This record gives sequence, C-alpha cells and structure tokens, in this order.
Amino acid sequence: MTTLQDCQARDAADPLRSLRDLFSIPEGLIYLDGNSLGVSPKTAAARAAQVVSQEWGQGLIRSWNTAGWFDLPQRLGDQIAPLIGAGPGEVVATDTTSINLYKVLSAALSIAHADRPARRVVLSERSNFPTDLYIAEGLCAQRGYTLVLVEPHEIAAHLNHDLAVLMLTHVNYRTGAMHDMAALTQAAHAAGGMVAWDLAHSAGAVPVDLTGAGADFAVGCGYKYLNGGPGAPAFVWVHPTHAQRTDLPFVQPLSGWWGHAAPFAFTSDYQPAAGIQRYQCGTQPIVSLSLLECGLDGFKAAEPLGGMAALRAKSLALTDLFIALVEERCRGFGLGLATPRDHSQRGSQVCLTREHAAGGTLGSGAFAIMQALIARGVIGDFRAGDGGVHKDILRFGLTPLYIGFEEVWNAVEQLRQVLASEEWKQPQFNRQHAVT
Repeated sequence: MTTLQDCQARDAADPLRSLRDLFSIPEGLIYLDGNSLGVSPKTAAARAAQVVSQEWGQGLIRSWNTAGWFDLPQRLGDQIAPLIGAGPGEVVATDTTSINLYKVLSAALSIAHADRPARRVVLSERSNFPTDLYIAEGLCAQRGYTLVLVEPHEIAAHLNHDLAVLMLTHVNYRTGAMHDMAALTQAAHAAGGMVAWDLAHSAGAVPVDLTGAGADFAVGCGYKYLNGGPGAPAFVWVHPTHAQRTDLPFVQPLSGWWGHAAPFAFTSDYQPAAGIQRYQCGTQPIVSLSLLECGLDGFKAAEPLGGMAALRAKSLALTDLFIALVEERCRGFGLGLATPRDHSQRGSQVCLTREHAAGGTLGSGAFAIMQALIARGVIGDFRAGDGGVHKDILRFGLTPLYIGFEEVWNAVEQLRQVLASEEWKQPQFNRQHAVT
C-alpha cells in the first residue's frame, strides 16, 4: 500500500522538483488539467506588460525590427523543434491547430493528387479530436475525397491502395492512448499514403521524433503542455521534402502575405517563401506569441535536468502512481481504466470510465463526480461518451513540469471521498456548463 509519506519522499528526491517554481499555481489547488490548458508561467504577466507598454506602447511599429517581432514565429519554432524531433528552421509557431491542420491536410491532398490521383480516402480514428474530423470532413467534401473513420485496431486493415492521407492524433484526447508513430507512418508509406500527425496532446509531455519516424506533416497546440496561455498560437511542421516542392506553389492554400517570399515587397502576385515559412498566413499575434515564449522557457530550464527524457520518466511515474492509487483506494465504486497500462502506448494523462451510477442526472455520474472534485480544489475535466463503445470519461492530465507525487496521492484521496460520501449526487454538481 502506497502511503502519503511515500509520495512525499518521492517529491523530495525528484530532480525536476524545482521546475514547479517557474509556474503560478494557486495555493491549495491540485491542477490536473494541463492537457487542456497549461498553467501560467510566473514570467508571463511581466512579459505581457513589457510587450504592451514598452514594445507596443513606446516602440510602436519600429518593434517589428527593434524588438524582433518579425522573426518571432521562427524563433519559437526553433524552440519547439527539439521537443518534437524536428530540425532548425523546420517549425513555425503560428495560427491555431485547426487552421494549421487545414493547411497541412490540404497540402497532403494536393501532393497525393499530383502523385497518385486515383487515391481518394482520408483515414482517421473515430475518436480523434473533433476539430480534426470537422476540418477533414469539410476538405473532403470540397475536394471529392471520402473521410473514413475507424477504431484504432482497424487502422492497419485500411492502409491500402485507396489511401491518400492517414490523419491521426498522436495521443488520443479521450483515453490518453498513444499511437506508435514510427510503425504507423511506415505502414502508411508502404501502402502509398501520406501521414499528418496532430501533436496537441503529446508535444511537451511525450518525446516525439517526427524526423526519425519519417512523418510528412505535423501540427500541435501551444496552450496545453507548452503552457502558452489560453488560445496561444499553435505550430506547424512539414517534412523538408514537401516544404520545398516548387512544382506546387499553392500547396499551402492560405497564401497570405506573411507566407510570401518578400512580404514587404508588396508585389501583386504570390511568391511563396522558402520551406516552412510559406505555412504562415496573416500578420502574427505578437502578444500571444510572446507569452508562448514564456511557456517554452520551462523546457529550457528542464534541459540541464535531463530534458524531455527526464520529463517522460516522471510522467510515467506519476501516471503509474495515479492508476495504482485509484485501484487501491477507489475499488468498488464503478471506475474503470481507459488509459493503456503499457508505457509505450500511454500519453501523460489518466482517463477513468464510470460504469454505472444511481441518483445522478447526467448518465454515468462522471460529470457530477468531476464537478464535486473541482469544488474540492482538484481540477480535471469530463468528456462525454457516445452511449456505445466510447464511455463517459473522467480525465486527469499529469504535467511533469509542475505536478508532484504528493498531489497525486491527495487527488485520489479526494476522489475516494467524493465517491464514498456520494456527494456528487447533490444537485449543484449535476448542472451542466458550457465548458466541461
């Protein structure tokens, strides 16, 4: 039986413990939702004030040059690149995940059509993050492709001569299950297809090697594990072979002026920038990009402590502990485990199902249980099931930059008390909100 004292001892011996001091976390709060919105770096408020009052307020338009605004998307891209196995000059921080996915999926379809026009299928996972499916659905309708959705175990059987693009999220947002990027990329390529990866739930928590996997395209989120703030700019990576194609100058469909080879030449015709720079579109959101830089500084601080390898080891230790404590202390309350036990198949979250409930007004009671936990200062989130294969989910993200082992023990203890007392049945916890 794991004790609170055991967890406190693990915190005391944790070489990454000092990283928590880089972030603002309210006293008494256990924040297990960094897979949805990361916490604020302590430097963020001062940096925002500097950008607004000095760089904008005093420097005004001169700051595009004097404060380095113009190059900020590339500089941040170079900071993100080592976290995802990309090279210098191969990543830009820009726009949103949805917009970037539109760009890369459009590019993949254009390349697929140019090289193998008979292929008309975009393949994805049925429980992929909805915005990815919505973007794919719209593009397929516009361009005459078919979007095929399957369960994870069915993907291999659909990698065939009809495949144009395989589009997957590396770590599933509902379950925390992680795909084998290298194996699936290799299999899709062997079938003649291309692969686009969404790294929103892995970048910054799970080591990623896009180059080693031979991936074609990738996008990711700036406000989850990268701690860039609500709505922070996302990022985009394109394999240099595709980014440098000259036979398809409009392969990136959002041919805005920031992706032009010379934006301030103001020519009337579009001339794409070289490489990844053409995947920018409009004028960049400088305040938001500056805050994202504060979040990325946390990974600089982690480098001398072991970098992503050390963060991954801690992530696995935290999620192992969470799973073990739930199974020790919450037995008999109808909880199931949706997250894989296998380390090679697990992201940085633990997702629990709720098999049955009595007295709640929202199905399994998982929503109400989460609301009761939040009222106690343990913040996770809820994801609804579909009434079939996909069950209601209690979702807990364990961000290794700032979560400790004692917090995991206390979170599970609060969960045990909520379940044992049945306080989740109270009416105030069964009122649904706009954001769950």
